[in-house]
This record gives sequence, structure tokens and C-alpha cells, in this order.
Amino acid sequence: MDANDEVSNARPGPDEPEGSASTSDANPQPRPPRQNSDPDPLPDQDPDPHPAQEPVASSLRREPSGSSSELPSEAPPPPRPAEIAEPAQPASGIAALTLPYQIAVALVLAVVAVATCAHLGLVFLHIAPSNTLTKQHGRAVDEWVYPEFEQNWKLFAPNPLQQNIAVQARAEIRTADGEVRATGWYDLSALDGAAIDRNPVPSHAQQNELRRAWDFYTATHDGEHRATSSRGDLSQRYVRRIVVMRLDREQADGPGGVIERIQLRSRTTNVEPPDWSEEKVSDKPVVSELPWWPVTDDDRTDAAANAAGVGPAVTGRTEASAG
Repeated sequence: MDANDEVSNARPGPDEPEGSASTSDANPQPRPPRQNSDPDPLPDQDPDPHPAQEPVASSLRREPSGSSSELPSEAPPPPRPAEIAEPAQPASGIAALTLPYQIAVALVLAVVAVATCAHLGLVFLHIAPSNTLTKQHGRAVDEWVYPEFEQNWKLFAPNPLQQNIAVQARAEIRTADGEVRATGWYDLSALDGAAIDRNPVPSHAQQNELRRAWDFYTATHDGEHRATSSRGDLSQRYVRRIVVMRLDREQADGPGGVIERIQLRSRTTNVEPPDWSEEKVSDKPVVSELPWWPVTDDDRTDAAANAAGVGPAVTGRTEASAG
């Protein structure tokens, strides 16, 4: 069989009419080199001069780019969410303020921080044991702590106070026409309690000034009202000043009158135990009456300054210098 017989026996393609083999032989057209993975022919065999035609689908896949049968290119994939820029978050807090306001806020915070540290340091020195700082600056510490920031530990006592102590006072008045009369008893503790009940933010002085002064007096005197320490006279003067100011506030002296002497008494009542307790206490009040105390000009000066809303800061007299 020769080459022509091989060509004549070749199977035509699906789109090629029969008998087109002779036409192809008459007008041979160059064909693109075949690209496949078949191994190279052996060197002793001649390649087939008329290879069989490839299917149309494979020829379409091998058409050069730019031909009319090229498929349209696919659209680029949408961007991933991570690549989408997020909107900027608005500034908040101090960063949202302008520079002048930021500086003002920073200064205010710095002042508050310094004041807080100074207050905590002074209170610590007040409750700390005696040391070099308290010996040198004890007066400055006391002026800052008393009376608003006084500290005590009675809440943690083994036997807490279970009594109600009412401090009462009366005065001997010299009237404008020279007569001398005695007033009735003023319940100073009840007056403080009423002032606290009507005040949503009572001061430390309203709550504790009279009570602490009375505790100071009883701690330095015995049952016969005799001083038991060197601070006994100081405690008596301190209580006397407070009582004169309270009586002057209540206008006990009347128009043109002058307080010449004062007298105090305490009325102690036990707190009733709860129903579930088996403790038995007396419900009878115990009254302790003190002798009459003369009133000095300094007491009247402090009382007048307090009535005018000035206080003892102008007179320069405090608990430690009362006399």
C-alpha cells in the first residue's frame, strides 16, 4: 500500500463532504504543528505525511487568539470585604475637644489629683501614731481634719455605744433693765437632730460637734465633775463656747439681754434591745446636772461672730486656744 492509498482510506471529518480527500491532496494547506504529549516518532520510521484530521472541538481550542470563535473573558471577581475601606470612627472623650479645652481639662484633672493626694496624706497623718511629721505639723493637720474629716473607730469597738445621750442647757440672763432671770432647758441634741432631719446634706459639725465636745468633757472629768487630766479645763472651755453659741442662736438672752452664766445637764437613756434578745436594760433615763459656769467676754465674742456668719476663723480662737 502506498501513500495515496493511505490518503484515500482516511476518514473524512464531520463537516467535510465526501470526496474532499482528493481536493485536499490537490490543494494542500499548511496546518499548524500538532501539540500533544505523544512521544517523538522513532527515528527509523517516517512520519505520516497526511495525518488524520483532529476533531473540530480540539481545533477550536487551538485557534489563535483574536479569531471570531474566541470566548468572552470572564468579569473580574468582586473585591473582598477586607479590601473595603471602613469609615473613620469619630473622636470621643477629651480627644473630641479643641486644644484649649483639652489643656483646661488636663489642668483641672491635675489639680483634683493633687488635692486628693494631699487630703489622703493629711488624714493618714491624723490617724497614724505620733511621728516626726505630726510633731512638726500637727497643728496644720488638725486644722485640716477638724471638724469635717475627723476619724474615729467606735464602730469597731468590742462593745458599741448603746445609749442615747441628750445634752441640755439653760442660761442666767441679765435683762436690759438689770433684772436677772433663768431660762428653761434647751435640748441642744434635739435641735441638732431636727436640723439634720431637714437637711439632705448635713455638715460634719451639725452631726458631731456637740457630741464630740461632750465626749471630750466626760473623758477628762470624773462623776463629780472634777478634772482628771491637764486637758480638763480645756474641755470645759470648749463645751462652754459651743453652748453659748447655741443659746445665742436660739436668742435665749432676748432683746438687750446678756448671758451671765450657763448650766448643762445630760439625759442618758438606754437603747432598747431587739425582741429576739434576752438582754434586760432599764428604760429609766439617768440625768446628770453640772454646776453653773460663768460666761466670759471671749465666749460672747465668739457667739456674736458665729451669729453674724463669720465663725471663729476671724477671732483666731479654736478648740486648742479656747480661754
